[in-house]
Amino acid sequence: MKFTEWLLSDLRLPEGLKEPETKHAWWSVMCLTGVDYFSTLGYQPGIAFLAAGLLSPVATLVLVVVTLFAALPVYNRVAAASPNGQGSIAMLEKLFPRWSGKIFVLALLGFAATDFIITMTLSAADAAAHFVHNPFTPPWMQSQMAVTLLLLTILSAIFLKGFKEAIHIAVSLVGTYLALNAVITVVALWHVIQHPRLLPDWEHALLTQHHNPLAIIGIALLLFPRLALGLSGFETGVAVMPLIAGADLPDRIRNTRKLLATAAIIMSGFLITTSIVTTLLIPAKEFQDGGAANGRAVSYLAHQYLGNAFGSVYDISTILILAFAGASAMAGLLNLIPRYLPRFGMAPEWARAARPLILVFMGIAFTVTILFRANVDAQGGAYATGVLVLMTSGSCAVTIAARKGLVRWVFGFISLIFIYTTAANIFERPEGLKISTIFIASIIFTSLLSRAFRATELRITAVELDDSAKELLADDEDQVIRLIAWDPTSTSGKTREEAFLQLRSMHGLPADECVFFFEVERGDASDFSEHLHVKGRREGPHRILYAKSPVVANSIAAMLIYLEAQTGKIPHSYFHWTEVNPVTNVLRFIFLGQGDTAPLTHEVLRRAVKDPKHRPIVHVS
Repeated sequence: MKFTEWLLSDLRLPEGLKEPETKHAWWSVMCLTGVDYFSTLGYQPGIAFLAAGLLSPVATLVLVVVTLFAALPVYNRVAAASPNGQGSIAMLEKLFPRWSGKIFVLALLGFAATDFIITMTLSAADAAAHFVHNPFTPPWMQSQMAVTLLLLTILSAIFLKGFKEAIHIAVSLVGTYLALNAVITVVALWHVIQHPRLLPDWEHALLTQHHNPLAIIGIALLLFPRLALGLSGFETGVAVMPLIAGADLPDRIRNTRKLLATAAIIMSGFLITTSIVTTLLIPAKEFQDGGAANGRAVSYLAHQYLGNAFGSVYDISTILILAFAGASAMAGLLNLIPRYLPRFGMAPEWARAARPLILVFMGIAFTVTILFRANVDAQGGAYATGVLVLMTSGSCAVTIAARKGLVRWVFGFISLIFIYTTAANIFERPEGLKISTIFIASIIFTSLLSRAFRATELRITAVELDDSAKELLADDEDQVIRLIAWDPTSTSGKTREEAFLQLRSMHGLPADECVFFFEVERGDASDFSEHLHVKGRREGPHRILYAKSPVVANSIAAMLIYLEAQTGKIPHSYFHWTEVNPVTNVLRFIFLGQGDTAPLTHEVLRRAVKDPKHRPIVHVS
């Protein structure tokens, strides 16, 4: 029992888009995103060489061009459209209404889960690679799988205990890490300058393989998708917008754009220079699986040219920032999943608590690590798939939202670049799509199952009556409110007067009994919960209360509970049975918000009001 209480101690509704109390300068928030974005320098040069070989610097240049002239403009637009950190997923949710939008969001959440889970597993695996290849590491601690799982366990333990925002730690880690990378890069470039034959020899070898510059450029364009995980920082950069200080909303957007541009420029500079020095200075065999530079190319140069002491300092810095990158990914998952699934009614109750989600995510991370054998290179494709799908969705959302013709054409072209890159990456490395498909299928299955189980929750968060509705209810002298559930779309042909006379006859009500017709117009049935706004009107002698809601039965139940709370007397509701198959009714209720309203209303009331003495009465005829 104590374990259950501890596990579900923070069970609560998600805070959604609540503004954080503390704001930070954009450059310090950039460091928070940088633990994910900049930490890819630990493995990106090695993955680039394995993907492109001697073409690595040219392919990396293509990556930089896409970063600065495609991804950056897209996410400048995303930042303006989602200033509370919703990102491209929320943009597309607005563009695709009802169930189509919900299913689309669930699919994108699957790719986002791929991105964040692989961020944790890949970062931990690369941190383990730096640890086990350090010359001071004892032999009994040189199992990369064991170290990776240990790092993931430590990460989960930190979050289970309680992880709070630590921007100051991020600033220290990123500042130290970038400074060390700058030192290593400058020393390596100086070594290249001191050995002038390195560059001509590389150029000669490149032309020997590919014959002419046009072929080199063409092949680099084709190889670029394999390097696309170097684009990983943009979605995270938008997600942290609520933390950025600004005098007003436009100022926050401007500061976010500074963050995105500065991070992109810093990363682009390091990507180009590290790809050049690692390609020129590291033997090709060292990049292969089991080689000393596999997953740690920059660290290899640190040990080679600055000594093992400096290299060990760099390894420690890399391990820390990679571990913190996993923390950033976990925090992203814990914010992303509760932001959407509970609002859709597609998460079980325990998913509102952080600790059960942490255990689920870490179980998935352990499974992925074991399946990929803690191999950094093998996980690159899956990571790139998650990143690229989110960037493709962002570029498509910006294209659709663009109003001006030329601007739309420009972003349309950028969208085509990302669509090609995503498709090529999936074709070359389908494991990313396989993992994402598993995540998507799991999310959709569990979401629909959760929606079915939660279908008879109250779901209406509040009831509000306009002045006309309050005046109508005040007409009832005894305040024992009687509602006739009236379907405004009914084709039975029965009039209100006939329904009232039948009710009075069946239940022995006096002729002057005050009776209300309650109409619920079905809105977007894919929404799970909302406020119920009730309006009132008269049609001849009849008093009409009407509202619009995603689900009819839950709205009637919420209205009855509200009336009991306001009057202190038990209200009554009156229904007719429907002539529809019960299974069909259940499915219609879950997905369309309508069905056999009487028993569903009773079940909602039974679950919401535990004391039968205070439970509104449902009559069915």
